[in-house]
Amino acid sequence: MYFASDNSGPALPQVMQALNDANRGYAMGYGADQLMADVRTQICDIFEAPDAAVYLVATGTAANALALATLAQPWQTIFCAPVAHIHEDECNAPEFYTGGTKLTLVGETDKISVEALRAAIEAEETRGVHGPQRGPVSLTQVTERGTVYTLGEIKALSSLAANYNLPVHMDGARFANALEALECTPAEMTWKAGVDVVSFGATKNGCLGVEAVIFFDDKHTWEFELRRKRGAHLFSKHRYLSAQMQAYLLGDLWRKTARKANQKAARLTTGLKEIPHVSFAHPPQANMVFATMPRAMHKNLLDAGVVYNIWSGNLDGSDPNEPLTARFVCDWSLSDANIDRFLEIVRNS
Repeated sequence: MYFASDNSGPALPQVMQALNDANRGYAMGYGADQLMADVRTQICDIFEAPDAAVYLVATGTAANALALATLAQPWQTIFCAPVAHIHEDECNAPEFYTGGTKLTLVGETDKISVEALRAAIEAEETRGVHGPQRGPVSLTQVTERGTVYTLGEIKALSSLAANYNLPVHMDGARFANALEALECTPAEMTWKAGVDVVSFGATKNGCLGVEAVIFFDDKHTWEFELRRKRGAHLFSKHRYLSAQMQAYLLGDLWRKTARKANQKAARLTTGLKEIPHVSFAHPPQANMVFATMPRAMHKNLLDAGVVYNIWSGNLDGSDPNEPLTARFVCDWSLSDANIDRFLEIVRNS
């Protein structure tokens, strides 16, 4: 019973087969393979953006950091939520790849509000040459607390950024999960809502290790290509990235897989709502559930071999009734039987 992370689940069989199929004969390197040409066409079609520039890298950190480095100058600041992955979990990679761009934390939660963003933007460029200049806005979709920006919220934030001539980046590590939650199209959640570049995640949703960076304005393409090479993220045997992404996109596999993961989380949420002394720290909207329950329940779960992360509180405390919050992440491969067993353990605690 594994709920620690969707990073930890297996890769999709179709992705593994695609890698095996690609491992035959010879192919041009560095993204000049035919598979990559097919991937560009697939992504441009999916996003209804025929002129979009599409690049592949192996990790989400590379996708975010290189995309933001292309948008931001070293003397600028990037506006993001205080729990954004680029702030909490990327070891200052955005600052490194941008050559020193600051991060300005906006608000106090996982979702940025228009009011908080306006205040943060207005607070910069107030000290002339002595202070950081305004730079890109970065939105995380799904957020690090499992919530999802609505299309209206994305449009409002992007519109505000545009008023200050600031580009918008979307960290879409769980892009497909958000899309399924909103039941919208990729175009509606990105460029039609004012997003300039998206880190289109695949690894958390069933790939072995591949992410796409999609620019909707091709003026950034050459700089990104140079930054990707200089940053050591241009694969020589690029076809193995291309093969994963092609299989992931074929027949809407990426959406079907995300739908499964979201459904697993919904099943878990429904069951937990029926159990006394269990509450939710954040509204579950995609494939992550932040549940608060007594220490005794957590101990029973962990003793039964359930794997997950305590998010707040100390498991070693003495009070069995003290509430502790944990994060439970559902991936496409999680079985209903494991979810039901999990719920049975909680009910009997």
